[in-house]
Amino acid sequence: MVETKKKETRPLCLITGVGDATGAALVRRFVQGGYRVAMIARNAKRLATLEQEIDNAEAYICDVGDLGKLTAVIKLVQKELGSPTVVIHNAVAHSFDRFLDADPSELERNFRVNVTAFLYMSRALAPAMVQAGKGAIIATGNTASHRGVPNYALFAPTKAAQRIFAEAMARDLGPQGVHVGYVTVDAAIDVTWLGPAEDKPAWLLPPSDWPFEQADFYAKPLAIADEVYHLAHQDRSTWAFDMVVRPFAEHW
Repeated sequence: MVETKKKETRPLCLITGVGDATGAALVRRFVQGGYRVAMIARNAKRLATLEQEIDNAEAYICDVGDLGKLTAVIKLVQKELGSPTVVIHNAVAHSFDRFLDADPSELERNFRVNVTAFLYMSRALAPAMVQAGKGAIIATGNTASHRGVPNYALFAPTKAAQRIFAEAMARDLGPQGVHVGYVTVDAAIDVTWLGPAEDKPAWLLPPSDWPFEQADFYAKPLAIADEVYHLAHQDRSTWAFDMVVRPFAEHW
């Protein structure tokens, strides 16, 4: 007797910017929650490792700033895995210079990754959600999306634009059953690739007057992932758009 292949019943989540910190945590959280995950990132080695470590996670190598390649990869995901129920734009391009010191081309690069790629993805994937009458599109942001500071001069404007674009989509797609949300992480994230806390560079260390344990200064990637997962699964009678998360002692 020939065994019939079991029909895949897990919903699909697509995540861009799958790195060692928040991106990987998001993959693990959504797989834990019963999803298949399409992972998009530039680092082929990292994706291959995650694909081996995590069941139901599929790797797609792509620099989302290459809009033609991004479009092709999205079509490939749709062909191989189907239409995502949840889309998370976690990829980010940034620069940390004052406007007189920075290369002006960095503004366009940052905008392409942070905003234009988000637009291309949403245009490609939102129609199926609208047709189904459900789904979630979420972008991860940071404090730069809410205010400009001198050394974020070519970065903050792109994150602010990303947040406003997400708000425009939320007002458009919400009545059609699709939840759009924006998660601002107002904190330094505990990124594993920078090593243990004692080895982190000065710009990632708490201020000298920090009264708590050093570990309390950082937002934990798995905790961020929990909040994103929660946002994607809110009851439609209480949808949030602007979610801001920060450590308990962060100044704001």
